[in-house]
Amino acid sequence: MKNLSVQVKVGYHEIMSALNELKKHLRPGQVYRRADLLTWSKAVDRHLKHLVEEGTLTKLAGGLYYYPRQTIFGAAPADDKKLVEAFLKDHRFLLTSPNAYNALGVGTTQLYNKTVVYNHKRHGHFWLGKREFDFWVKPHFPRALSEEFLLVDLVDNIDSLAEPKPSLLESVKKRASHADAKALAKAVRQYGGVKARKFFQPLLTNGAAAYAR
Repeated sequence: MKNLSVQVKVGYHEIMSALNELKKHLRPGQVYRRADLLTWSKAVDRHLKHLVEEGTLTKLAGGLYYYPRQTIFGAAPADDKKLVEAFLKDHRFLLTSPNAYNALGVGTTQLYNKTVVYNHKRHGHFWLGKREFDFWVKPHFPRALSEEFLLVDLVDNIDSLAEPKPSLLESVKKRASHADAKALAKAVRQYGGVKARKFFQPLLTNGAAAYAR
């Protein structure tokens, strides 16, 4: 019995030693995939279970974990960009929301609890932690949001917005008349769907200024 007790203590010590060694590589505010931890752990599933149970890591989804960064207000949520990059295993994506259209000044005023992720790999609704993301596969999208892209994106997604379409589209025409014509044409050509191409074609052909009121 004594030898068994010694073996148990030794085994526990080895487990905790390996776990503490793994912790040295973890950084607050970072999101990790299970595969990321294989470099530092030979018993990754056991270690992950322990780290989640003790509160060091928070499980966000299957194989996805977050090391919470503590603030004076408590644990800060994971950064959206880090979260999505770890989920996709890809840095090529664009985070946006229908709320971004409100900055255009074309009459959209609704607030949506929705985060859209344009990307090349995943499509569908996914819960990551307590947040829902709407992943849309698109062949082309910019690295960052711009006025021209948002105008094009709004037209392509107008059926999903709450505002009346006729007045909203008229406001988009007026806004387009003040946009950079070359940048708008490029955005339509590179990122526009069928709706946006059809809508903007006469504006770009005849000159957006003709539509100003």
